[in-house]
Amino acid sequence: MKCPACENNLTEIVTEAITVDVCEGGCGGIWFDRFELHHVDEPTETIDEILLNIHKNEQIQVDDAKKRHCPRCQNIVMMRHYFSVKKEVLVDECPKCGGYWLDAGELPKIRNEFSSEAAREAAADEYFSQVFKQYGIAKETK
Repeated sequence: MKCPACENNLTEIVTEAITVDVCEGGCGGIWFDRFELHHVDEPTETIDEILLNIHKNEQIQVDDAKKRHCPRCQNIVMMRHYFSVKKEVLVDECPKCGGYWLDAGELPKIRNEFSSEAAREAAADEYFSQVFKQYGIAKETK
């Protein structure tokens, strides 16, 4: 597979929890197939240190404005959006296969956004409460 950011060949890395494709020696990005990112997106989840320290070629400059194609689906342009309601980390997601492309350094940022799944859910509840209030929509309670 080719890197969607710099066209380098991706290298498969097998960790304890998942197998991912990384841009080793290129831009340092990581490709996560559908549902793989959710195995390592919290600080309480075990992660192989290699995923936090992908060797990056500092000479490579990635154009963040360029649309990126899914390395699995090739002809599909990925959607760029914030990973969470905190709006701190932009990720690329394939609308067809559900895979995620993370640029170098984004995985540690995602892992540090929330301390747990409960904290993530509380932040989402607060965000949606504000949105509902803004539009005058009554929020359903569980």
